Amino acid sequence: MNTIPNTLLIEKDIPSRRASWNKIIPFAHTFNGYEHWGSVKKCREVARQGIVLHKSNQDLQQSLTDLRTCLFFEARRWKHLEKHPSKAGLVYVHALVEAIRERVQTKELS
Repeated sequence: MNTIPNTLLIEKDIPSRRASWNKIIPFAHTFNGYEHWGSVKKCREVARQGIVLHKSNQDLQQSLTDLRTCLFFEARRWKHLEKHPSKAGLVYVHALVEAIRERVQTKELS
């Protein structure tokens, strides 16, 4: 997995707004949430926060690192389930991608 640190992430690296799941997966793996947080448990805790916000129709206001953790975890989750995301799952994934794009555009790189 070739990772890209937040400080080197550019908008061109981010999939398009309506990218297919197959185009999002490689981008999701440019960040390793397990390695960053030091455990699957902590990575899962951070990812759960994103799901809670999304399900309650709140803006994804987490840091770039947290958003990338959420996207990484979704990629791992769906791989483990051996299927593509549901329609609702893909809506969440696209929301994550757009929130990541916003952080990169505004240079909120933490």
